Amino acid sequence: MLTNLVIPKNYIPKNRKPSDGFFITIAGNVGAGKSTFTKLLGEKLNFKTSYEKVDDNPYLEDFYQDQARWGFHLQLYFLSQRFQDQKAIAAANENHIQDRSIYEDAEIFAKSLYDNGKMSERDFHTYSELFYAMMSPYLVKPDLMIYLDGSVDTIIDRIHQRGREMEKAVPREYWLNLHNRYTKWLTEYKESPVLIVNIDKVDLVENPNQIDEIIGEIKKLQNHDVRRPRELRSIVK
Repeated sequence: MLTNLVIPKNYIPKNRKPSDGFFITIAGNVGAGKSTFTKLLGEKLNFKTSYEKVDDNPYLEDFYQDQARWGFHLQLYFLSQRFQDQKAIAAANENHIQDRSIYEDAEIFAKSLYDNGKMSERDFHTYSELFYAMMSPYLVKPDLMIYLDGSVDTIIDRIHQRGREMEKAVPREYWLNLHNRYTKWLTEYKESPVLIVNIDKVDLVENPNQIDEIIGEIKKLQNHDVRRPRELRSIVK
C-alpha cells in the first residue's frame, strides 16, 4: 500500500464555509521529498504553493557546522518565514499546498535542539513564547496533512541524491533522532486528517504516475465532510 488515510482520535474539525480554500500541508524529515510533492501536487491540482526557504537561507550552512551556536538563529529565521507564509495563506483563503507544516518547527526541530543540549532553556523558552504569540492570530489549521514516511536509509539516500554538501556531512544519528521524533509526533498530532505516504515505495520523480493515487485520496477527502471521520474511514482503501 502506497498511502494510508488516518483520522486522529482527538481530531476536532474546523468550521468550514463553502467558499473556504482547501489547505494542505506536507510534513516529513529532511530529504523526504516535500518540495517535490508540493510542486507536483500544486501543478496537478492547480493549487497555490509555498516553499520552505532553504537555498537562500543565511543560517543553514552555519547551523550544520555548529548546531549549538546557530540553532536559535536558524529557528528564528524559519519562524519569520513561516509567519509571513501563515499571514498570506490566511489572507488569501485559497486552495494551497505548504512545504513543511508550521507545527514541525516548534515540536520537532526546536524541541530536538533543546532536548539535545544545543539550545539553552532560556532560548527555547523565548523561542516558544514568540512562536505561539506570533502564530496564534494567523494560524490556519490544515484540511489535510500529507506525511512523507520512510526509513532512515531512504532519507539518507535522498539527501545524498540531491547533493547538498552541508547535509551530506551530517552524521546518521542526527537523521535517526529526527526520524524517531517524527514517529512519536505523528501519534500525538490531532489538527487534521493525515495522509501517510510510504516514500520507501513512492518516488514521484522515478514513477510520476504514482501521483494519481495520492490525488485520488485527496479528492476523496475534498468530496466528503471531514466532520464525519467514521464515514471517511469507510471510503479509504
